[in-house]
Amino acid sequence: MADYSQIDRSPLLSFLFYPRRESKACPQGAFELLVPVEEGISVGCRFYVGHRSWPWILFFHGNGEVASDYDEIAPFYHQGEVNLVVADYRGYGASGGSPNFTHLIQDAHLLFTAVREELSHRNFDKGLWVMGRSMGSLSAVDLAYHYPDQMRGMLIESGFASVTRLIEHLNLPARGLKLEPIEQERRAMIRQIAVPTLILHGELDSLVPLQEAKDLYHMLNSSKKRLVVIPHADHNTIMFAGLKQYFEEVQDFIKRTKGVMVP
Repeated sequence: MADYSQIDRSPLLSFLFYPRRESKACPQGAFELLVPVEEGISVGCRFYVGHRSWPWILFFHGNGEVASDYDEIAPFYHQGEVNLVVADYRGYGASGGSPNFTHLIQDAHLLFTAVREELSHRNFDKGLWVMGRSMGSLSAVDLAYHYPDQMRGMLIESGFASVTRLIEHLNLPARGLKLEPIEQERRAMIRQIAVPTLILHGELDSLVPLQEAKDLYHMLNSSKKRLVVIPHADHNTIMFAGLKQYFEEVQDFIKRTKGVMVP
């Protein structure tokens, strides 16, 4: 794993995370799971169950969002016969602690294992895809690298290859930080990822430029990869600016990769 400690100890952290504590009751058909990640600290996941026989997407949301924001979005996944489980981060939603990049990555591994165990325990369909939006793409990419045999594919929405590229794009104060080793480690990791991948990005995204999606697409080692650019969409309107196209692409990707076998 890349060493994020210098970023985690720097003032940069306040520019890169926007934690929001919020706890709302689950809607009908949904349930929550609190996953212990450290003594006295748990991170929440919200499971939106459409049907027990449908496949699942483990979704790592964007910055400033919380899992319960997806109470109104999950039904769109259900229309495509896909279940959704949305993971929070430390300091977000009902989760304890405070966020940083080391925890973001380390906790993703614990959440991935816990979600797989919960699906098995409840005798739900074990077909699992991992998806990351924006900041969540860091978690999704890391899991796709480490657990290719335990997932059927990866989806990236408005994502980026490395946080160092985002720091540079936003011209954030990074003097004295050695970011190149993180950049090189992430590139090396991505070049070894061979799972089927769908990348969705807004044409007019100025926060995470479209070039990030293109670079990620070209770096991936997957023979089954697709880049979809949503016209006239920016970072935060991508889903609803291209609602029909967005969910048709997701549904089609899940159907095409259902045959990928996992243990």
